Amino acid sequence: MSGEPVIVGAEIAAGHDGSAELVVRLRYPNGAEGAVTLDEETGLKLMQTSGAEKVEDLAGKSWRAIVGKD
Repeated sequence: MSGEPVIVGAEIAAGHDGSAELVVRLRYPNGAEGAVTLDEETGLKLMQTSGAEKVEDLAGKSWRAIVGKD
């Protein structure tokens, strides 16, 4: 594993305003895992910039893809 967090999974969830959100699970270098919730627009941008056709395709991508730095 690299010295930075990587995406280990993602799922679509209902947002509080009725739109879809993307919940992305990250694994940190120390083995701990955490989740970050992205609004619909940011989730779609992540999918597009990562070349992911489905949420399962995000696994293994750098966390930097979330902030558009990958």
